[in-house]
Amino acid sequence: MRKISYVITFLAVVVSLIFNVLSLKRVDWLVVKTPEVLRTQITLRYGLTTLCELKHVNIPGSDNNSRLEYTSYDCRPFPKRVQDGCEEENSNFCAAWTSAGYAVEISIGFAVLALFAILIGVSTGSRRRRIWKAVAGLVALHAVMQIVAFAIVTDTMRTGAFPTFEDAKPGTGYIFNTFAWIFSVLIAAGVVLTGVSADKGHKWAAGNRAYRRIDN
Repeated sequence: MRKISYVITFLAVVVSLIFNVLSLKRVDWLVVKTPEVLRTQITLRYGLTTLCELKHVNIPGSDNNSRLEYTSYDCRPFPKRVQDGCEEENSNFCAAWTSAGYAVEISIGFAVLALFAILIGVSTGSRRRRIWKAVAGLVALHAVMQIVAFAIVTDTMRTGAFPTFEDAKPGTGYIFNTFAWIFSVLIAAGVVLTGVSADKGHKWAAGNRAYRRIDN
């Protein structure tokens, strides 16, 4: 493969990695807005490791033009063993949700390895001819782990596996993850296509030093 192909792949993996990290840090994979009760509305934001609660209270004043508004925003680790019922009725959910977080973390690790492999691979021509398979494999694993997290969160939302999830909607973290795994799949496919084409001697993939295997 040509150096420029590896440069493009490197930049593409960096973009995917950034969105992957952002999705892990976001606390809004799923968002639940509860109906307003006694002029109080609560918005729950579920991240892979954190739950944040936004409480908004709107109290009309003595006349129509005045009102008292109060907003609080509190976050805590999620899911918690006792508070979220992880030892009893929600044990399966907690195990799945925690696994989703681990999957994203592992995905980040595969992306870092892919970037390292590219840096090593572009050093010599002989390595550039071989390393694309390792890069494609690592990027594919990067995508697979993201898809695992996506599937777990989507399934818990669809089935209402946790109280309040019946009314949950996808948030920014979920969208970032979706973009990252789709983009990663495209990257892996692009690397495989370019690598196979380079092995076959196509100049657009192999460059000016295109080569063909000599069959005995």
